[in-house]
Amino acid sequence: RVSVRVEALYEAARRAGLLVEAEVGGLRVWVDFRAPDEAVLEGLALSADYTVRFPASALPALAVGEIVTVRGASYRVRDLRAIGDGSERRAALTRE
Repeated sequence: RVSVRVEALYEAARRAGLLVEAEVGGLRVWVDFRAPDEAVLEGLALSADYTVRFPASALPALAVGEIVTVRGASYRVRDLRAIGDGSERRAALTRE
């Protein structure tokens, strides 16, 4: 079994153009950004939440209530969860 660090996966996704740059407290990081108009469940529904996924090491101090700026729009973190083994996190966002 080959173990790949989540940071390496995100770097490959960034190079492939799959991530967007986000800013949190002056720090710029690359994230997987999802908006409410995106299809989920094999196209049967639309996502109702703004979310970002990122390596936990990229934003270790991110907390509920903080502002994340993506593509010039500001979002407030309303929920923050670890994914899998905790090396990746998902933040649910509310548009400001």
